[in-house]
Amino acid sequence: MKLTAPLVYGLIACIFLVSAPHAEHLPIWVSALSTSMLSWRAYLTFTGNALPKRWLLFFVTLLGVLAIALSFHTLFGREVGVALLILLGSLKLLELREVRDATVLLYLCCFVIITNFFYSQSIPTALFMLFSLLVIMTTWVHLQTGTLVFKSRLRIAATILLQAIPLSLLIFVLFPRVQGPLWGMPQDAYGSSGLSDTMAPGSMSKLTLSDAVAFRVTFNGQTPSRNQMYWRGPVLWDFDGRTWTRGHNATLQQPRLDKASQPVNYAVTLEPHNKPWIFALDMPIKISIPADFAPDFQVLSKAPVNARLRYNSISVMSYLANLDEPAQQMRRALALPEGYNPRARQLALDWRRQAEYSLSLQGKAANEVNESIVKIALDNFSKNNFEYTLEPPPLGINSVDDFLFETHKGFCEYYASSFVFLMRAAGIPARVVTGYQGGEYNDLGGYYVVRQSDAHAWAEVWLKDRGWIRYDPTAVIAPGRILNGLGASLPNNASLPFFERTQSSLLIKLRLNLDALTNQWNQWVLGYNTERQFALLTRLGMEDITWQKLAMNMFAGVTFLVGIFTLFMLRRLQLRNTDEVQRLYLKFCKKMAKSGMARAPHEGAQDFADRAVQQNKHLEAAIQNITDQYIALRYQNRDDANDLKIFKRAVSNFPMGY
Repeated sequence: MKLTAPLVYGLIACIFLVSAPHAEHLPIWVSALSTSMLSWRAYLTFTGNALPKRWLLFFVTLLGVLAIALSFHTLFGREVGVALLILLGSLKLLELREVRDATVLLYLCCFVIITNFFYSQSIPTALFMLFSLLVIMTTWVHLQTGTLVFKSRLRIAATILLQAIPLSLLIFVLFPRVQGPLWGMPQDAYGSSGLSDTMAPGSMSKLTLSDAVAFRVTFNGQTPSRNQMYWRGPVLWDFDGRTWTRGHNATLQQPRLDKASQPVNYAVTLEPHNKPWIFALDMPIKISIPADFAPDFQVLSKAPVNARLRYNSISVMSYLANLDEPAQQMRRALALPEGYNPRARQLALDWRRQAEYSLSLQGKAANEVNESIVKIALDNFSKNNFEYTLEPPPLGINSVDDFLFETHKGFCEYYASSFVFLMRAAGIPARVVTGYQGGEYNDLGGYYVVRQSDAHAWAEVWLKDRGWIRYDPTAVIAPGRILNGLGASLPNNASLPFFERTQSSLLIKLRLNLDALTNQWNQWVLGYNTERQFALLTRLGMEDITWQKLAMNMFAGVTFLVGIFTLFMLRRLQLRNTDEVQRLYLKFCKKMAKSGMARAPHEGAQDFADRAVQQNKHLEAAIQNITDQYIALRYQNRDDANDLKIFKRAVSNFPMGY
């Protein structure tokens, strides 16, 4: 077959569609070079100019590979492989001369289309890839037929894809599941996102500019109020004057709750973030997956979470945590770097002297001093015109002093950091806890959505006979943040994601509906793991499921579907082998039979017409006209399209059951 211009344009469209989604992941020069080569090939096809010399293509290929090696510092990995495929596919178009070359390109497009799922497995991505596959199949049909018009090629391609759906669903349901993500590569499955194990001024406020989903939660039974929804993540102990870090726990002692309230049960679907953090409602006591409970109650997965993870957890809302905290941990909770924030240190010492003097006058116990200092610190935030904002002024080397005495403006990490610093300076063990606070309820799906914009930092203080107690200075400054979310607590929320600041009930409902649909997609398509497969097949009546039974059932199902398709295609082939003239004449005979005048198998067309006319004199002209036209088209080798159209009209106008 000749490589026509429409076929070449179709191949260009295929390469463009499968490559375009990668533009945001790859260096801009890769996309620019690929687009330039596609445009060059389209220009050569339009003008009819000769293709470039092979030595030039070899030179461009060599430069492209060297540039990729320099950009990525390797020739292995996900991004490198995708970049090479796109670059070489675009170059292949410039040496497209034979049908074989076009076939190779189409196979390459089918491979590149899969790589898009390494980056996104969302519903829009799947729909776009389905459209791309339709374009590829249409171009493939063009390559095989060549003579069909575009509408016919599109219809054939769509039919093939529709026929593949039942087979694909059967294989998806029955194919033995493997552990790990549906799409991905272990070494580079997902980039880091979400909370890290460090916190510095501005780190949380940057995270809240994203409305990406962190996790979804479904409660089983009792549901806590929003102001109780503190989702515990990394616990930060070590401070270098500006940045808080997790460090290493001084002891491996397991955390202990000496007193706990009624447990709360819930299920979490955690999005991949490539860190070991497992988020749980504060305070977690049990989790359904293999995980470690650190001495500070942080839950850590055995491996980085680089695939969507679903787990059940149990937490309690009120508790006494680690009343007998080891001395090593207490020393960590009091440590401060030397030479930083002298004004804040002096303020904390003044508070301690004030509290000790006040309580001594009242005759109260000395162990109440620490609680009094905590109250003084919180009152200091509420009475000194502190402002909750995403855009605070920059801080100097003494960041806590600058915030407390100069700017008075900050986000949650500013308040948590300065509060813990003040507590330690006053001799009270304290630490920073990061995680998420709150969540948006989706009544359509019956679950809560916790987004990156819900990222939050708060403080924990250790008090005698009470253990670790959560204090959130942000709740003092901006109570709306805890009760109603981030958008309700900022005077100027223009920098927030659109859906965080919009008040349109229609748009909010639309977002929740889309999220409910996405959640079902995540649960039943992307999250269709071994556990869910066994649960589904058990409900369908399959007992004692093994991979051998799955393979046998899948083979039987595929055989059945292929058999049905084969019979259907054979039936269509049989009908196709009956030419149009014969089909129309048989339609005429069927009409005659319904009127009591059936044609005998041995009876010729003219003999049948003579017999029919004898019994139906009033239709003599119509019967003879159809018979004459049939004989002329069938046996006199007439192939005029107009004659066939007249014959078709005559048969259609012949009365049924006269």
